[in-house]
Amino acid sequence: MSTSTPEAVKKLVDNMQTDLRSLSMECKKKFPPVKEAAESGIVKIKTIAARNTGILAALKENSAEVVQPFLMGCGTKEPKITQLCLAAIQRLMTHEVVSEAAAGNIINMLWQLMENGLEELKLLQTVLVLLTTNTVAHDEALSKAIVVCFRLHFTKDNITNNTAAATVRQVVTVVFERMVAEDERHKGIIEQPPAVQGNSNRRSSSTLRPCAKDAYMLFQDLCQLVNADAPYWLAGMTEMTRTFGLELLESVLNDFPQVFLQHQEFSFLLKERVCPLVIKLFSPNIKFRQGSNATSSPAPVEKPYFPICMRLLRVVSVLIKHFYTLLVTECEIFLSLLVKFLDGDKPQWLRAVAVESIHRLCVQPHLLRSFCQSYDMKQHSTKVFRDIVNALGSFIQSLFIVPNVGNPAIVNTPAGAAGAGGPATAQSGPGAAGVSGGVTPQPAFEYRGTWIPIMTVTVQGSAKATYLEMLDKVEPPSIPEGYAMSVAFSCLLDLVRGITSMLEKELGQSAPQTSPDPAMVQKQSSEQSDKEPGTRAVWVEMVNACWCGLLAALSLLLDASTDETATENILKAELTMASLCGRLSLVTPRDAFITAICKASLPPHYALTVLSSSASTLTNKSFSIQGQNVQIISPSSESHQQVVAVGQPLTVQPQGTVVLTAKNIQCMRTLLNLAHCHGTVLGTSWQLVLATLQHLVWILGLKPGSGGALKPGRAVEGPSTVLTTAVMTDLPVIANILSRLFESSQHLDDVSLHHLINALCSLSMEAMDMAYGNNKEPSLFAVAKLLETGLVNMDRIEILWRPLTGHLLEVCQHPNSRMREWGAEAVTALIKSGLVYKHEPALSQNQRLQLLLLNPLKELSNIVHADIRQKQLECVLQILQSQGDSLGPGWPLVLGVIGAIRNDQGESLIRTAFQCLQLVVTDFLPTMPCTCLQIVVDVAGSFGLQNQELNISLTSIGLLWNISDHFFQRGETIENELDKEEAILEKQAKEKGVPLNRPFHPAPPFDCLWLCLYATLGELCVDPRPAVRKSAGQTLFSTITAHGTLLQQATWHTVVWKVLFHLLDRVRKSSTTADKEKIESGGGNILIHHSRDTAEKQWAETWVLTLAGVARIFNTRRYLLQSLGDFFKAWEVLLGHIQSAALSKNNEVSLAALKSFQEILQIVTPVKDSEKPDTLSAVNMPILIDPVTASGPGRPLERTDSLGERLSRYNGAEQIPPPAEIEDSALWWSAWNAWYRIGTDSTKPPTSSEKLAFIPSQPFLTALIQIFPALYQHIKTGFSMDDLKKLGVILHGAVSVPISSDASPFILPSYTEAVLTSLQEAVLTSLDVLQKAICVGPESMQVMYPAIFDQLLLFVEFSCKPPQYGKLETKHVANAKYNQIQLFAPAEWVALNYVPFAEKSLEVVSDLYQKTACHKAVVSEKVLKKIIKTLRMPLSLKYACPSESTWKLAVSSLLKVLSIGLPVARQHASSGKFDTMWPELANAFEDFLFTKSTPPDNLSIQEFQKNEGIDVEVVQLISTEILPFANFIPKEFVGQIMAMLNKGSIHSQSSSFTEAEIDIRMREEFSKVCFETLLQFSFSNKITTPQEGYISRMALSVLLKRSQDVLHRYVEDERLSGRCPLPRQQVTEIIFVLKAISTLMDSLKKTQPENVDANTWAQVIALYPTLVECITCSSSEVSSALKEALGPFKDFMQPPVTKVQNGES
Repeated sequence: MSTSTPEAVKKLVDNMQTDLRSLSMECKKKFPPVKEAAESGIVKIKTIAARNTGILAALKENSAEVVQPFLMGCGTKEPKITQLCLAAIQRLMTHEVVSEAAAGNIINMLWQLMENGLEELKLLQTVLVLLTTNTVAHDEALSKAIVVCFRLHFTKDNITNNTAAATVRQVVTVVFERMVAEDERHKGIIEQPPAVQGNSNRRSSSTLRPCAKDAYMLFQDLCQLVNADAPYWLAGMTEMTRTFGLELLESVLNDFPQVFLQHQEFSFLLKERVCPLVIKLFSPNIKFRQGSNATSSPAPVEKPYFPICMRLLRVVSVLIKHFYTLLVTECEIFLSLLVKFLDGDKPQWLRAVAVESIHRLCVQPHLLRSFCQSYDMKQHSTKVFRDIVNALGSFIQSLFIVPNVGNPAIVNTPAGAAGAGGPATAQSGPGAAGVSGGVTPQPAFEYRGTWIPIMTVTVQGSAKATYLEMLDKVEPPSIPEGYAMSVAFSCLLDLVRGITSMLEKELGQSAPQTSPDPAMVQKQSSEQSDKEPGTRAVWVEMVNACWCGLLAALSLLLDASTDETATENILKAELTMASLCGRLSLVTPRDAFITAICKASLPPHYALTVLSSSASTLTNKSFSIQGQNVQIISPSSESHQQVVAVGQPLTVQPQGTVVLTAKNIQCMRTLLNLAHCHGTVLGTSWQLVLATLQHLVWILGLKPGSGGALKPGRAVEGPSTVLTTAVMTDLPVIANILSRLFESSQHLDDVSLHHLINALCSLSMEAMDMAYGNNKEPSLFAVAKLLETGLVNMDRIEILWRPLTGHLLEVCQHPNSRMREWGAEAVTALIKSGLVYKHEPALSQNQRLQLLLLNPLKELSNIVHADIRQKQLECVLQILQSQGDSLGPGWPLVLGVIGAIRNDQGESLIRTAFQCLQLVVTDFLPTMPCTCLQIVVDVAGSFGLQNQELNISLTSIGLLWNISDHFFQRGETIENELDKEEAILEKQAKEKGVPLNRPFHPAPPFDCLWLCLYATLGELCVDPRPAVRKSAGQTLFSTITAHGTLLQQATWHTVVWKVLFHLLDRVRKSSTTADKEKIESGGGNILIHHSRDTAEKQWAETWVLTLAGVARIFNTRRYLLQSLGDFFKAWEVLLGHIQSAALSKNNEVSLAALKSFQEILQIVTPVKDSEKPDTLSAVNMPILIDPVTASGPGRPLERTDSLGERLSRYNGAEQIPPPAEIEDSALWWSAWNAWYRIGTDSTKPPTSSEKLAFIPSQPFLTALIQIFPALYQHIKTGFSMDDLKKLGVILHGAVSVPISSDASPFILPSYTEAVLTSLQEAVLTSLDVLQKAICVGPESMQVMYPAIFDQLLLFVEFSCKPPQYGKLETKHVANAKYNQIQLFAPAEWVALNYVPFAEKSLEVVSDLYQKTACHKAVVSEKVLKKIIKTLRMPLSLKYACPSESTWKLAVSSLLKVLSIGLPVARQHASSGKFDTMWPELANAFEDFLFTKSTPPDNLSIQEFQKNEGIDVEVVQLISTEILPFANFIPKEFVGQIMAMLNKGSIHSQSSSFTEAEIDIRMREEFSKVCFETLLQFSFSNKITTPQEGYISRMALSVLLKRSQDVLHRYVEDERLSGRCPLPRQQVTEIIFVLKAISTLMDSLKKTQPENVDANTWAQVIALYPTLVECITCSSSEVSSALKEALGPFKDFMQPPVTKVQNGES
């Protein structure tokens, strides 16, 4: 309720009157003066109330009088009165109606009371009311009032004391509050600067305002009092305690810091008074050493006194907290003292209090920062901040190392008894250990046997001290064990927390949200450092100053901690420090903190180089703290932790197991947390972090799964990892955090990301080094994490791709297979996801990136390990399946990978690669850039050439066909695209001034593509494997045939020379050098046909195919090729190849060469007119081989082109006007020369008689000869005699070649059948063609007839005299035993059965002669004579001929020829051209009719008669064709004929019959004809010359004479023999004679009588008696012959005519 309202005033007035009344009542008896004064007071009050409106003001004016009665009342010393008065006075005071004078009076009165010791409490109350309600008490009055309170504080009464103490405190506060209020009032007024005072002026308060002056005097006196000096202002003080004084000082300093900071006078007091005082009072504590003997020191040392010391520390705390800026130097001293108090030789309580004080500082980070700025950063100044931290560190260490001297009772007591001896009672004290029934162990630190419990000392971040607050204690308290440690621990934590949060905040303000662009960050950080160059330096200094101490202490605590929460806190502190150092880029401290966490994560003494190396830089230093060493203690192994895992260390040599404790796992989680949240500042420490994680992951047995994430797996070797259930549940979480850690790498800036990658790479390098030389499971942590990091950073993959893949590629080359496998897994996974990732801009627009991504895939090709290549190829397959359409510029790379196969890489790899290629060819040819097509061709070719898997080689040739089909179908598109590309390339080449480097360059690019395809197939055509060669050859020729139309004309030149001829050369070379060894089997159980069982034979097949293919192309593309300039040269080369193939010592090749020869010759020279040449050739030539169809033999793939397409394809190419004839004839002559060379070389007989001579086969020779007719058609116009001779040599040679016995059953007919072989037929055909040509040819040609006859006659001779082939011994067919020819026996050579051939030739001769007998050349060349001469041989041999048919044919031919030839001969008789022929003819007749050979025994009668008939025919020819024209015939000849007839009519030469002649005698018919002819010509009237007649007559007489003799002898012998029959031959002879006689008789009968000589008649008649004598013979045969002979004689039995007539005749 307000004291100034009318009601309040009225009440005051009433109350005062009441009080005065009561006073007068009380004092009525004893103290009359007082009563009077009271009553006058009532009157006074009433008057004041009545007169004044402002009653209160009036009261205040008159307050001295108003108060007087009450003061007098107090003077009575009566308690009751005194109390009443004091109450009244207080009422006045509360209404503020006391003036200054009144107040002075009141204070004096109170002093009186105090002196008398009355109403002490009431007194204090009054003082308090007086001073708090208003400010009337000043200066002396005020000081008196304060002294009253002080004096009361030191009474004997406890209550009074305490109340007084409280009052003093309040009063002191009031004094200062007044000053503050006064300052507030004067705030706006500008003060005059005070005059400068010297320090000597202790009462330098003249410049102060009144309240301020009071406060100044009061504070100054407090200092005096504490210092035990007399006060200046507080007169009347009798006694004072230091403790109380210090408390007052502390409260003033603490409550009114602004007073001291704003007023120089006060600041001066602080500096000049308070600080020296504090320092002085501290001295006993500083000098005192615990345990030192008092006697030993010269002067007794004052012992530290707990109450003062504690209060001093409190003052110091306040001073430092509030006046640090004023008292920089002083604070330095204070802080150094504080640090000293922590020494181990100070009393335990002192250390505890000091730690509490330090804790107070630690929760004020800004203060710490100032220390750092003021001391640590100044030269020549104590490094206070560093010392504080280090002191805490060494303090903690000392607690572990030095036994707890201060409180021996509690050392190492179990947790339950922790608070037993101390003042800590169960409900309050810090020693109370929160133990509930002993279940949870008490949190504690334990190190090397020292066990220190942890107590909950403060709430985080506030320093609530325990011992600094024990103001009532005089004796030093006993400190419970663990208290000091716990406080020190809190200090450290708060220190870290404070510094880091402050710096974080400031860093946060100065650098706004860091942008992801590193350049920006740098810019910002540089700007920011420009703005505040000081601040950063301060931060750095602070960290530099404290990190060593912190690290030492925290590491030790971490090692000693047995409590999860404590551990967590320590780890958090280390983590925040590490992060902070990182943000300030202080590498060493950052790494040191991280190392500490890392070490704590691993089992004790775990050998990990990264950590030991970085730690050694720290461990070897010890940090000197004012003469003390702080050793960074390395973790001890005696851990009482719960073991949660047992695993194997990741080392090169297998060692035992290591154990992980719960604490290790906790540290690991911190480490993960560090990496996760502070990855950006880790920089190079990633190395430490990751190395440690790698080892932990290994020990825990986590193995990488897909995508690089780790999953709990089993250890491969050694004792398996043992995990407790506790950690089993943690593992997935840890694995998950691990993965998230690398996922979060996407939030790192580029620089940090690079650090991370580098760290992983070097980790991986270590893992690789460890995995060398052993097959142990390697650590795949780094590789897996590289993969994971790559996968999450796809959006900026470019910046890390090279280091990432570069390293992984190295991993891929590692000898350890698991390691490699993961390297490859990682590379391929990255490439695949890189290609799938939706980049900005898309990959299709960003070629560079695409190539960058694909490049490692290419690099993998350089690695030899098959498993890597397998992975690589699988990756390619997947890329093709998923991205094939969008590869674009990446194609060359991908194809390069597919094509990088080598034979040593094994089948499965090649198979996988080939799958990729198949996919490319089937699906992607249309979508890939055309420039890559050539690469596809090369790659397909390389698969063809690999020798691991034949099927792949063959299939790849199929692919080449498909590729060529693709070129063909999309020709235009490809061509346009390639041309465009070419233009660009040419432009670039021109700019660089280099020639364009492209295979087959001058050809247009599309043609080059084809040429590359052809060249590739060409390479395959000379592959060592026959199947590949065959397939490639067929494909090559098919593609050229099918698609050659697309090529430019000029390109054909390259095709012919660079592709076809080049191929032929290589095939020829390989074939001629191929191995002749037999190949046992084709691998496995495949049997090889004997025609392919040597490499040579297999190459032969290739040669055949190649030659045929080239020939076919020459055939089908002749007009196109002819228009090229050097067709003739090409033709020559081709013929050269055909020739060398034909002359190769291989039947198959040589025969095929001829087929090719035939093929290229089957082209008619185009007719000049418009008519198309329909026929292949004008000759009916028996072509041995079917004309080869344009599609070629055995095309590899069925193709169905529409007929129209085909026609246009085949005809379209040939619509070129025919070239000149001359050029053509040159070609044909070139062909003829080639043919001639082949013929001569192949038919030339071997010179030596070696068995191994190569003899051409029949089919070959046949084919060779069959070529001639066709060839001849083109060269007949220029064919000369020389050529004919050459031909003859070849024909003769060919026919003479024998055949090997193993082939003979297939070529020869059984020799009973007379059939020509095809070769012989061909030879005859050739001659036939020739003679027909001569027949229709010009005169000049006809001179060749005789040559043809010569040739044929030569052949005719073969019938009797088979030709010899060199010196080769041949068996003749007649004695070759067919049934016993054993195949595969050494080849015997069998001469052919030449009879049919010779006979056929003979027929040809006779036919030809019939046509040409009259021909000039035939006449002049004595052809007839030659024919007869030739026939003479079989005729003379007759039965001795190899074949009976021969002589028969010879006879019939002779007859035929003579029937035509004789008239011609007669015609030319005069010219003498036939002179030589007649003797030949005579001899021929002679040899034939009187042959020396005997007929075979088994000749039947019918046969004999037939043969006799032939003889008769000859004689008849003589009688009809020769003898009648005797006058045109030379006489000798006629004579010979007559002699012959004579001989035939009867064997007159021999007088004695020999065995040989017996048979001849049986040719009765023949003899008869001879006889008749003889007689006929003997008696013919045509005898022109007497000589002829004479000859015949002579012959006749001889004959008759002989008959006579025979008959006589017969009769004689018959008689002598008696009963015995005569020998058969004699009988035969007599029969012959008788028959001759009868024939003679017939002839005589027919002849003109005048032609018969008389002598003859006489001889005939003389025979008669002899004949009659023979009648007696016993032989019936003779009798019948005799009968016939006697019969004709009747014609002579007629009357004789006159002699004259006879004589005339």
